Amino acid sequence: MTANSYNPMNPNEDLLPLPSKPRLLVVDDQAANIQVLYQILSNDYQVLMATSGAQALALCASKQPDLVLLDLVMPEMDGYQVCQRLKADSIMRDIPVIFITAQTDESAEEKGLDLGAVDFISKPINPRIVRARIKTHLMLKAQSDLLRSWAYLDGLTGVHNRRFFDERVNAEMGRAIRNQTALSLVMLDVDFFKRFNDHYGHQAGDDCLRRVAKTLKTSLMRSGDNIARYGGEEFVCLLPDTGFAGAMQLAETIRKDVASLQIEHAASSVAPFVTVSLGVGCKPEKAHGNANSLINLADTQLYKAKEHGRHRIFGAELLVDI
Repeated sequence: MTANSYNPMNPNEDLLPLPSKPRLLVVDDQAANIQVLYQILSNDYQVLMATSGAQALALCASKQPDLVLLDLVMPEMDGYQVCQRLKADSIMRDIPVIFITAQTDESAEEKGLDLGAVDFISKPINPRIVRARIKTHLMLKAQSDLLRSWAYLDGLTGVHNRRFFDERVNAEMGRAIRNQTALSLVMLDVDFFKRFNDHYGHQAGDDCLRRVAKTLKTSLMRSGDNIARYGGEEFVCLLPDTGFAGAMQLAETIRKDVASLQIEHAASSVAPFVTVSLGVGCKPEKAHGNANSLINLADTQLYKAKEHGRHRIFGAELLVDI
């Protein structure tokens, strides 16, 4: 098998598609049905597959497909249940779901639409209809994603805003507790920023925040990590599947990267250039808690960093329940 090929019957095999191709997830307990859809769609889309509801939910969480083609009748967990679970998850609820079914009962279609599906396609499949409807719903999703991204962006710095963070941190904490994975939060503050504004003016202050935000985006390498402007000169970095050591290492990278900008700050008591103080909070794999406890922990560590001279990092982990 070549580097760019893909076996639709092996969900554990990584797909190496062209990045411009939308990603579809085909869910059906019958392998032959998946093969038919793969042949119809693989030239234009990245095609993932799942043969059970549980497998579909796991792939949606890890791969974030652009659209799901979902069989209605499956053992253990039917299509209705899968759709309901997707729409109940704040991270996955915006993935469009198209049911593909041999059922022609209007009540079945009505139930699916009430659960949040966007369309129904009847078996046997007509390739032209499938392609047309997928194209339509992907276009609608792209438009919705664009509008949603504007609502979640900070106008000054271009990173996510507080509204986005408040929603995301709750969702990621819920996921981390369910899956018993680590979740870390880095909270940082530009040192003596009020003095900077008073000395250089607010336009220079805005430019400083934009440069710090750009540096944060460069420092975070993984697509699942998120940066947000928490308020004023304060930023947060939300790091799923990241333990305490990894979060502390990233915080140190950020501290050094911001300092390396060498933005003049004559009014600082720490250095002649702009610096940041950082607080790290981590929920270990086996710990519980909630989003507020993680935020408060990171905030407390940030306060310690500022109390002990600034331009430094303090961090701690939530206690593991015995």
